[in-house]
This record gives sequence, structure tokens and C-alpha cells, in this order.
Amino acid sequence: MNRYLGRKKVVKRGEALVIALAGMVLGFLFIHFDAFTKYSKFVDKAAYEQLDELLFVIFFGGFAALVIAIRRTADMAREVRRREEAERKALKLARLDPLTGLPNRRVLGELLVRAVQEAARHDRDCAVLLIDLDHFKSVNDLHGHHIGDALLVEVSNRLRELASDTAHIARLGGDEFACWLSYERGNDAPGHLAMRIIRSLGRRYVIEGRTLEVSATIGIARSPRNSGDPATLLRAADIAMYHAKREQRGTFEYFRTEMDEKLQARAMLERDLRHAVAEGHIIPYFQPIYSLVEDRIIGFEALARWFHPERGLVSPVEFIPVAEDIGLMHDLTQHILTQSCIVAQTWPDGISFSVNVPPAQLLAGWFPAHTLATLTATGVAPSRLIIEVTENAFIEDADFASGIFESLHNAGIRVALDDFGKGYSSLTHLRQLRFDHLKIDSSFIRSIDTTESRQIIKAVIGLGGAMGMSVTAEGVEDEAVAHALGSLGCTHAQGYLFGKPVPASMTLPMLQPRASLRSEAVGG
Repeated sequence: MNRYLGRKKVVKRGEALVIALAGMVLGFLFIHFDAFTKYSKFVDKAAYEQLDELLFVIFFGGFAALVIAIRRTADMAREVRRREEAERKALKLARLDPLTGLPNRRVLGELLVRAVQEAARHDRDCAVLLIDLDHFKSVNDLHGHHIGDALLVEVSNRLRELASDTAHIARLGGDEFACWLSYERGNDAPGHLAMRIIRSLGRRYVIEGRTLEVSATIGIARSPRNSGDPATLLRAADIAMYHAKREQRGTFEYFRTEMDEKLQARAMLERDLRHAVAEGHIIPYFQPIYSLVEDRIIGFEALARWFHPERGLVSPVEFIPVAEDIGLMHDLTQHILTQSCIVAQTWPDGISFSVNVPPAQLLAGWFPAHTLATLTATGVAPSRLIIEVTENAFIEDADFASGIFESLHNAGIRVALDDFGKGYSSLTHLRQLRFDHLKIDSSFIRSIDTTESRQIIKAVIGLGGAMGMSVTAEGVEDEAVAHALGSLGCTHAQGYLFGKPVPASMTLPMLQPRASLRSEAVGG
């Protein structure tokens, strides 16, 4: 910026110098030398008749050149001013967020360095709060980005109102903001400020007649306790914010060392999971589904199993949520479906298989056609496949889910509602979505000895029968429970009593005729 100001001064000095010199020369000629009188005498004595005209042209030509030079100098000055203004605006844009007018990520580092140094000189602490809006993406998706931008402006205004002489705000990008403050050692000023921010940003917003609600999750890092380096402080605050989001949105967390350790472990898990999905290392294991009426296996449920080369068997409870978070569920589900189809080709035609499908994939418009294409490519009849879904797949948009289910039914594919009774499924959904099967959650089966659970199980079995749906009880582990379910009218069961999940190579032997599976726990 200084060099542009220097250039401007140089141009102005040059312009003034040219004008001054021109005035001095003209004044010297006309006053000191009496230029016009001497010019007339010279012309009278000249031998050439046209000399006076030549000198006249030279004189006034020089004067015109001087005027042009002055104008050119003025034009150059205007151009410098125009460029200076453009560069000043560019510099401002480079340092300020154009939407909210707050300092941006680029300048935040500079400001934090000063804040940390200033706090240290005055024997104070400095804290960085990283603020992330919850559910902001849904605002953009539902109302458009112009509404989202207006919401960000309103958020920045509320943050400005909360900032004091010792607290400052910046926007990092997207829906992330940062706040930093200095405070007296020994008090909880960062926590109090975080609570005020959460309350303020959690109030309703009215934008263009739309009522919007978002919340804020905050991570806090402190200097010098966590670090004296601004970049490290920001990273620590980000880790704390990420941890708070996983634990409970709409709260704040102070950075702790173990958070970084968990984050590193999560990063390693994500890296290994990406590799495992890409290389097809996650494979289906198959747990039998037993007919209590026919006393035989009638199908299998395909369950994803990951055998890590160093960690051994990784629980689906651990890696499935991670796969959902990082967008791997489509590839993972497709792999499990394809491999299950290949294995099903080795079974008798009457044996079905079920695959769990996450909500995001099920509600994609292309899912029915894509699934049917997989069945066709592997030569498996659609009637043998059962798609298992949970209520999360339709609770927000039952009408759209109904269309997907209808497409699946038209293709001959059956649909089962998994974990029934665990969430918020209603009778309206059961009627509207036309499920083929209901699966009673294992929590009810484990407590079948209690009167309440037994009555619920009986009611669900009766409901399923009345609506033309077969009912499968999950988590059956002993003969007494199987007998009780049979007496209540339950037709299918699944659990360790009939077999644990086994690799594909062990499924065909399980289908061989035998006395009964209810007298042994197949697969240990």
C-alpha cells in the first residue's frame, strides 16, 4: 500500500514541477529579455520574408507541446488515483469477508498473533472460540442460498452485538465464525461468552417472511494453557468444536488433549475405511432367518463385516456411522448387495436374502432401477431380495418414500421395516408404505418375560398378520423364547439360537436337511 502512496506523491510532484518550470521560463522570456520587442526587431532586420512565420510556428508549437505535457501529466495522475482506489478495494476484499464485512481467515492469523502477544504482555489469558452453525445446510437446501446468505449476515450482526472491547469476531468461511478475547486469569470468561453466543444465535430468525432456526456449537482453546501459537490454538478450538458436535450439538467444549488423540484415531479409521471400501475388504456375513412354522432356514440377512489387518474385527457399530459421515455408504451398500447376490446364486431358489439400506441411498430416485440392474446382472430373481429399512428412511418424507417402495414392489422386491417399536413408526406409515415384513426390535424380545413386553409383542404380531405382513423376532437366543414367540403367533425368528453371522462359505452347509436348528446354536 505504501508504494502506491509513494507513486501518487511522485506524480503530483512531477505535475507541479512541469507547471512551475513552464511559468518560470515564460516569465523569464517576457519580462527579463523583453522577448516580444526583441523578436519584432529581429524580424525587421531578417533577410528572409518568412522567418517571422517560422519563428511564430516554433514558439506557439512549443507552447502547445507544453500544454499537452501538462494534460498528459494530469491524466497520469488520474490513472494513478484510479488504480490506487482499485487496489485499495482489492486489498480490502482480501482482508474482509465480502458478505458480512468481518475479518476473514487470512487476516485472522495476524490478529491472533497480536492478541496473544498483547495478552502475554499484560499477564492475561487469551481464548479462541470456533463457532459452527448447526443445520445450516438444510437452510440452503430448503430455501436457497440467498436466504442462507441473509442468515449469515444476521448471525454476524448478532455476534457483533456480543463483542466487547476485548472480544473480536471473524468469519472463517461457510457457516464458521471465530471469536477471540483476552481476559483476567482465573475466570471463565470464554465459557460465559460461549453461552451468550449459543443463546443469541439460537433465537429464531425471520428472513423474507420465513422463520428459520439454527443452533451453534462452539469449541474453545486457551492460551497459554493449550498453546501460545495462533495456528495451534485454531486447530485445538476446531478439535473441541468437532468433539462437541459429536457429543451434543448446541453446546460448547474446552479443548482437552485426549480430544486430539480421539481425532487422530478417527482420522486413521476414516483413512483405513476408505481403503477397505475401495478394495472390497468389507464383506457380507450371513445370519439365518428361521421359520418357526416350517422349522427351517428360509433366508439370510447380509451383515457387513470388516476384518482390519491390525485391529482385527471392527464392529459395524463403530465403522458404519463413520461411513455415513464421510459419504461411503453408497459404495459400501452396493458392494454388500452385489456380493450377496453372487452368494445367493449358490442357494436353492426359495431362500431369500435381506440387505440393510441407509436412508440417504434408499431415498435416491435412482435406487430402485439401480438395484434391479444389480439383480439382473447377477441373475438373481427380484422376489428373493428383501430391502430392510429403518424409520429414519421415511419419517421426514413419507410420500417420497412411498413412491420408492412402490417402484421396488413393482420390480418384485420386498421391503421390511427393521427395529419396529424402537422409534416413532406410526400405523399411518405402515398403511401408507405397504411393508412386506416387520422385524420386532430385540429389546422387546430380551424382556419377553415381562407382561408389558409380551403384550407389545403380541400386539405387533397381530397387527402384522392383520395387514398381511410376516413378523420376524430379532435377538432370539434360547428355546424358551422361541417357544413363547411361536405360541404368540410369530412366524419367523432370528438370533444366536439359529445361528450367528457366518461367512458365505458356511451358508450352504447350513441349508442341508437336519433334525432341527432349534436344538443347537449354529456357528457357535
